[in-house]
Amino acid sequence: MALFQPAPKTTEDFEAAKPLDIPPDQVLEFDEERWYAEVYRGDDMPQLTLRAVFVGSGLGFVLAFTNLYIGLKTGWALGVAITACILAYAIYSGLFKIGLAKTPMTILETNCMQSTASSAGYATGGTMVSAISALLMLSATSDNPQGEHLPWPVLVAWTFFLAALGTVMAIPMKRNLINKERLKFPSGTAAAVTLQSLYSEGTQAIRKARALLVAALVGAISPLLIDLQILKEKGAAVGHALLPADSPIFDWIGARGMHEANGVMVQNKPSDWTMVMDHNPVMIAAGALVGLRVAIYMTLGGLALAYAVGPAAYDAAWTSTATGEVVRAASEPWKAWKEIGIWLGVPIMVSSGLISFALQWRTIVRAFKGLGGDSSSVDSALVKSTEVPFSWFAWGTVLAGGGVMWVAHANFEVPLHYGALAVALTFLLAMVACRATGESDITPVGAMGKIMQLTYGVLIPQSTTANLMTASITASSAGSAADLLNDLKSGYLIGANPRRQFVAQFIGIFSGTAATVLGFYLLVPDATVLNGVGETAPAFPAPAAQAWAAVAKVFQLGLDNMHPMHQKAIFWGLALGAVMVGLELALPKARKWLPSATGIGLGLILPFQYPLSMLIGAVIAAVWTSTKKKNAEDYLVPVAAGVIAGVSIMGVIVAFLNSFVLAS
Repeated sequence: MALFQPAPKTTEDFEAAKPLDIPPDQVLEFDEERWYAEVYRGDDMPQLTLRAVFVGSGLGFVLAFTNLYIGLKTGWALGVAITACILAYAIYSGLFKIGLAKTPMTILETNCMQSTASSAGYATGGTMVSAISALLMLSATSDNPQGEHLPWPVLVAWTFFLAALGTVMAIPMKRNLINKERLKFPSGTAAAVTLQSLYSEGTQAIRKARALLVAALVGAISPLLIDLQILKEKGAAVGHALLPADSPIFDWIGARGMHEANGVMVQNKPSDWTMVMDHNPVMIAAGALVGLRVAIYMTLGGLALAYAVGPAAYDAAWTSTATGEVVRAASEPWKAWKEIGIWLGVPIMVSSGLISFALQWRTIVRAFKGLGGDSSSVDSALVKSTEVPFSWFAWGTVLAGGGVMWVAHANFEVPLHYGALAVALTFLLAMVACRATGESDITPVGAMGKIMQLTYGVLIPQSTTANLMTASITASSAGSAADLLNDLKSGYLIGANPRRQFVAQFIGIFSGTAATVLGFYLLVPDATVLNGVGETAPAFPAPAAQAWAAVAKVFQLGLDNMHPMHQKAIFWGLALGAVMVGLELALPKARKWLPSATGIGLGLILPFQYPLSMLIGAVIAAVWTSTKKKNAEDYLVPVAAGVIAGVSIMGVIVAFLNSFVLAS
């Protein structure tokens, strides 16, 4: 069976490839034998075509910037599959109408394109917003606040091998989780439903695409106004933008404490605690997608930092036993989020994440039971011709796993035998993560990473680099594996060939690697962008990286060498995280009103303007949904995704212009 296929050349060819009459939610209930009999479209149906791969790689390259940008801002990664489906459908329908394409893409081609774009836009960026950013932050010193970037060949190799390893690790899990157990994989199911609706309601799809593009154009204005350093005073080395990045609109309220300025003590203002209004709309759009509960508790966490935790940390002085100098738990108000907030917020998220993961013990048991033998009655020859061969998993794991071990040993202080152990543990944890994704649509990447950080904190306690990068192997690969299975689920529900879809997913890794590495160097020229400078909050606070760096520091320094208030914050954070999980278990019906561990934790480790913007977006989304539910269901996600895409893509362009065109 040839993998690549010719695209439909005539209208008749396209009509023959139209969707089945069976809706995806009905296919969810079919067993494997019935799926092959009634849903599978056959080996000859156009799916893996060159145009699908090219469009998917191009869209994925662009959308990779959106996930990198929003990941550095919030620590979240947003799925790009549905956005790519809408855009690709609209683009090819438009090309067909004006005569530049012979036929529109078939539903299976669009699904294959979605796999390529999803891999490029999602599966390659996880390590960049977590371990790589944390490594850059930890490399910064008082003498060298810019820190040191990894060489680009190392970063390219690391990103590629991690994505490839996760992709091939999903191969032995696919048939059991999707064909036999028929797990829902909610995001994959939603993508299949979206595809089916696109091909049955083309006019609605075009409207959604138009809304997305208009929102992207509006969002793209923001970086031009607040980031492009187009104004330059005579003799100045660095220019400034047309508008300020934020406004101190809360300074009339008042704030707690005082700080030293030019040798005298002055009263703090709310803006000193980063309580300002951000002019960038990207976090408002992100808040619309995240939801009201998390956004509310993020804001409450930020207020707790400004009015309780931060002032207490500023007053807490301690004489270091190692150096004899007097240090404070937080030295300036504008640094409180990373000097004390992180030691309370990160333990809250780590504790809640690990306990929630442990409570899914049934999922863990089922993951290992799923490795049993094949009891299916389906013709084995048919299975062998459609499913991804086990040999691809074996060779892929050897090559990608070997590449990961080599890069980790040569550049990250990880002995080869510990690298091999990390790859083996990654496979076991990825099985659990993929099953959790299939059952709940939540991939516990954070918990996976923390388990590895705890493991290697014991095995290699003095090396923050080894601690971060071994955890990166598991977190990134588990995310890539779960992403592939979500895409394979959407293909399964519309009758796609899984082997061809796997190839499309793997091809997307190449453009995704190029986009994320290029985007990272442009958006993050040095560590000051992540750590902030003086009273200026960082352009990208990278909360995921802050959490990873904090855990690595604990193992490097040991609790005894940390500030006493930091030690207390860690203890109380772990306890609060456990209590929040307990409340959700005890009061499941009241969950939407209970404190969100993720929300409070992020509110403590982000400058206040980010939770505030997300709250504004969440409120807008809630009001829109309550007043015009159908309209919100149709356009909320496209509009929010469009704003994020516009800001992100223009943000990368502006970063390039600032660095290479406008720099003196």
